Amino acid sequence: MAVPNTVSHHDWKPSHNPWIVAMTVTLATFMEVLDSSIANVALPHIAGSLGATYEEATWVLTSYLVSSAIVLPVSGWLSTIIGRKRFYMSCVTLFTICSLFCGLAPSLPILIIARVLQGAGGGGLQPSEQAILADTFPVQKRGMAFAMYGMAVVVAPAIGPTLGGWITDNFNWHWIFFINLPVGLLSLFLTSRLVEDPPWLSEEKKSGIKIDYIGLALIVIGVACFQFVLDKGQEDDWFASPLITTFFCIGIPTLVAFALWEWYHPHPIVDVRLLKNRNFGTAVFFSFVLGIVLFGSTVLIPEFLQSSLGYTAQLAGMALSPGGLMLMLMMPVAGRLTATKIDPRLLIAIGFLGTAMTLHLMTVIYLGIDFKTVVLLRMMQVVFLPLIFVPISTLNYIGVPREKNNQVSGLSNFARNIGGSIGTSMLSTFLVRQNQTHQRNFAAHTSHGDHNFQQLLDSLTAMFVSQGNDAVSASKKALVMAYQMVQQQASALSFENSFWVMSVIVVCLTPLPFLMRRPRPGEQQPRGGH
Repeated sequence: MAVPNTVSHHDWKPSHNPWIVAMTVTLATFMEVLDSSIANVALPHIAGSLGATYEEATWVLTSYLVSSAIVLPVSGWLSTIIGRKRFYMSCVTLFTICSLFCGLAPSLPILIIARVLQGAGGGGLQPSEQAILADTFPVQKRGMAFAMYGMAVVVAPAIGPTLGGWITDNFNWHWIFFINLPVGLLSLFLTSRLVEDPPWLSEEKKSGIKIDYIGLALIVIGVACFQFVLDKGQEDDWFASPLITTFFCIGIPTLVAFALWEWYHPHPIVDVRLLKNRNFGTAVFFSFVLGIVLFGSTVLIPEFLQSSLGYTAQLAGMALSPGGLMLMLMMPVAGRLTATKIDPRLLIAIGFLGTAMTLHLMTVIYLGIDFKTVVLLRMMQVVFLPLIFVPISTLNYIGVPREKNNQVSGLSNFARNIGGSIGTSMLSTFLVRQNQTHQRNFAAHTSHGDHNFQQLLDSLTAMFVSQGNDAVSASKKALVMAYQMVQQQASALSFENSFWVMSVIVVCLTPLPFLMRRPRPGEQQPRGGH
């Protein structure tokens, strides 16, 4: 009986068109990523309507991120225990139901509880989709499949602020959650009809799985503490806060203990030994860096537009949206290039080099920059990202047993999301510190003994006098405006420096893809072993 089984496994194909399956699973992931970016825009509205401060309302984001971060790395293990299709549908169901509860929440504590549960559902969607795509498509067609998945992951954050701004301005914040309901129901219906588990997953489930309670406890505590530190660190001045210091001292040792425990455990929740595979380990590292660049740049640009140029959230989102369209055009191109005989390592290297160059172009931003220039710079900045994203997503699975696809997708998505959290947190800190440094440097030249500064004050004072102000009032207003100019210039320079640092980090990665082994033409995943 063993021989026919092996043949049937080797010849297994999904019952339905793979592209319909891909569109089905991409739907829920797009919904989840879109919802995350929409919620950011609506925070002030949520705080106002629920009688909370803005700082209290940020727990709406933090609670979701912590919950999602915990589920991401264990999603592969959960998929194996209860079946991937069942786990995926459970995640969609939980996310959809909790979206309803979020929209109906009468108070902030209830909204936060609903967001925790929603994050648990959302955290399992992306890795499950990647694993489904890897099993549904043969190796030579995975590039285009992951390009479709990539469009959902990177386009949704680009259009989220625009859509979120429009919804909150024209309706109210409750609808940013209610719009998930029809999408979630459609996703459940299509998944139940079209998605199926391959036979080797069913066999692994039948073989029996022991639950590693210690590993489960370690990862929940470690990831929760570390995500809390990243999200609240800058807000609470990092290690000046006893709470942040405590969570850091708990989180980091716990994560180290988790990695060591899982390495030697016979039935690990997260199979960290897969990182011994040179290609997979390198690809996970690149996913981590991609998270820093993708999430970091997506946060930096709208923050600059809103804080320095006075854009509304909706207008800032509109500046990012054409970049999303560029990604939609480039993802299929990257997918086709990955499917050809071109060395995928070369594509990744070109992607890193091109991304570094376009990030460096962003250092030309200044206070007088116009909307069209911002749009053009953003479009140029995202052109090369698909050349990194698609080949990495494909190379993740080369040389790894296909029954480990759930673990592969969970680890790579976890790396990208943690990279995004670290990138966002570190860039926010860097911005604040740079702003302080530049303001101090500018302040050194704002004494009345400085000829240029005195000329500026005189011209501003004369302007206010010409508007009908008396000499004393005009002088005070001139000082206030001069201080505002110093703040704006310091802010602009801080953003320029942030993009410069990101470009340097990315250009240093250009030669590293060649550490990976080039996959042989038509190379398949092994059908067993570890």
